[in-house]
Amino acid sequence: MGVFAMQGKLEKKPIITQAMIDAYDEYTHLTLDRRAFMNRLTMLAGSGAAAAVIAPMLAASSAQAAMVAEDDERLTAEDVTYRGDGGDMTGYLARPAGASDKLPAVIVIHENRGLNAHIRDVARRMALEGFLALAPDFLSPDGGTPADEDKAREMIGGLDAAQTVRNGVASEAFLAGHEAGNGNVGAIGFCWGGGMVNQLAVNAEGLDAGVAYYGRQADAADVPKIQAPLMLHYAGLDERINAGIDAYRSALEAAGKTFTIHVYEGVNHAFNNDTSEARYDKDAADLAWQRTVDFLKETLA
Repeated sequence: MGVFAMQGKLEKKPIITQAMIDAYDEYTHLTLDRRAFMNRLTMLAGSGAAAAVIAPMLAASSAQAAMVAEDDERLTAEDVTYRGDGGDMTGYLARPAGASDKLPAVIVIHENRGLNAHIRDVARRMALEGFLALAPDFLSPDGGTPADEDKAREMIGGLDAAQTVRNGVASEAFLAGHEAGNGNVGAIGFCWGGGMVNQLAVNAEGLDAGVAYYGRQADAADVPKIQAPLMLHYAGLDERINAGIDAYRSALEAAGKTFTIHVYEGVNHAFNNDTSEARYDKDAADLAWQRTVDFLKETLA
């Protein structure tokens, strides 16, 4: 029956194997070679036609409906510009509408596809939880996030690492001084953004909490600089990122840092991204989100 399983009498549903997911992860995080990925997927799927059906299921879909509508009346949201390192940073700022009290603030850091509709949606979700949420566009120095995701990945790979971290620090400072905030700032990031959270924890002295979803760990030598408590979410099947967990845990323990590590067994990298049909896992995403919100409310109040 190949990669298709019968659904009733009329429909066939593609079977997504772990090897296909691993190939996609390698393509989007290591090689950025779409032709090689499609050749590999064709071999795994058994035909070019099957690969053409499966590829969009592995990728994130921009057509996927947002969990929180852009015009949700419970929120106030806007595009903002603020000073970064050597130039302006742009971002998306959301908060509860009509909030009278000062709000704890959270930086929402995008994946290696830049500031897209999904991350804007995540910022709105965070705002509905009672936070002042800023989703910066870390491609601002190069003109902002393009519509082409492969181009965005290439641009992310070409960023100046030190300047990017400084722009993260500038984002923290912008939120710390925002009139709607209470002065306490946390950060949550996904994939590339999870790695950025770990870098912010090292470099942003004012950061009060960090939550990294399947993000690259900070170097062990830099761990003593970390002051903020951390919550680290990992996918059990994410061998590439998980290879760094043990060394990071050991360094955090040796330095006496406050941290919690959660590994969600049987799920893949990007399990929180509901726009990726093949990799999203609702149970793991819901549990990680609730843990994240509780942690941020406790640390940023």
